[in-house]
Amino acid sequence: MSMKPITVLLAEDHQIVREGFRSLLKHERDIEVVGEAETGRQAVAMVKKLRPAVVVMDIAMPLLNGMEPTRQIRKDVPATKVLILSAHSDDAYVEQVSQLGAAGFLLKQTSSDNLARAIREVHKGNTFFSPAISKRLDRRAEKALDPLVAPATTGP
Repeated sequence: MSMKPITVLLAEDHQIVREGFRSLLKHERDIEVVGEAETGRQAVAMVKKLRPAVVVMDIAMPLLNGMEPTRQIRKDVPATKVLILSAHSDDAYVEQVSQLGAAGFLLKQTSSDNLARAIREVHKGNTFFSPAISKRLDRRAEKALDPLVAPATTGP
């Protein structure tokens, strides 16, 4: 009895990058690329039609950048998880797409192993951030918690 594969839509405006991702993912038994979109509008329409489990969404695309399609997909097809893909790791981007409902943020500079791992994690309902982003987020969280740590007091 075989498990149903995780269906994926690749939303990326550069054909060679989409082809590379498709090529990487075809070797994963539990992941099936069901469609490719080259614009934000096309991504939204294809998600509504194909209902993939996960969308790998480039943040910089024509006809709606990755932010607006992420918002629309999370609103209209909440079962579909959005994994943002970007060459830019600015904290503002990461924070903004997280607020829009993206389940993860993957840097294009990351290793190819992380793509399949990220898809599996967000499909399970977890979040996934590229290691470099995770480290930064962890440091920010630690700094935010520092003032909450009560200073040691000496007895009377």
